[in-house]
Amino acid sequence: MAGAQSQAMLEKMELRQSYRNVWHTDLTNAVAADFPWCCLSLWCGPCVSYMLRRRALYNDMSRYVCCAGYMPCSGKCGESRCPEVCLATEVFCCFGNSVASTRFLLQDEFNIQTTQCDNCIIAFMFFLQQLACICSLVACIVGNSELSEVAHVISCMSNLVYWTVCSCMQTQHKVEMDKRDGTLNTMSAPPMQQMSRW
Repeated sequence: MAGAQSQAMLEKMELRQSYRNVWHTDLTNAVAADFPWCCLSLWCGPCVSYMLRRRALYNDMSRYVCCAGYMPCSGKCGESRCPEVCLATEVFCCFGNSVASTRFLLQDEFNIQTTQCDNCIIAFMFFLQQLACICSLVACIVGNSELSEVAHVISCMSNLVYWTVCSCMQTQHKVEMDKRDGTLNTMSAPPMQQMSRW
């Protein structure tokens, strides 16, 4: 059963690479696309993740599955009995997974690919997290105070990048759903007017 589920996940990831649509805004422009929402996402990430997942499900919580069905725990957490509590637990205990799951949900619904630039930003975030973990382990084993200080600095940088990328990602999701729901506030120039000869 687990092998079949893993195979289905791999096939879904491969299919995602062939999607042709793009996000309405990429990660580098997310702050400019909706600055207030990006700030809210930065300071209250789990609350924003909760609101975005509900919205991605068209506010129909009967459709809710833990981590949007993309993790092994999905469907095994009693979601059908109390989806609101399960979603709240997901966004507070597994924040990164909740953001990624909403992202995958939107990508699969609208056939949205992730740009190379977005992939690089996300990969850099993961790289910093792994580097911080490795440096902390080495500093702990060696017991060197200077190495411990370096590990602490890298860990702080990793956290800063993580929260920044997550807030930009959530802003990207919000803008995409604004587009979907027809509430996207786009500024456009008025049409050119011609003078009448009469």
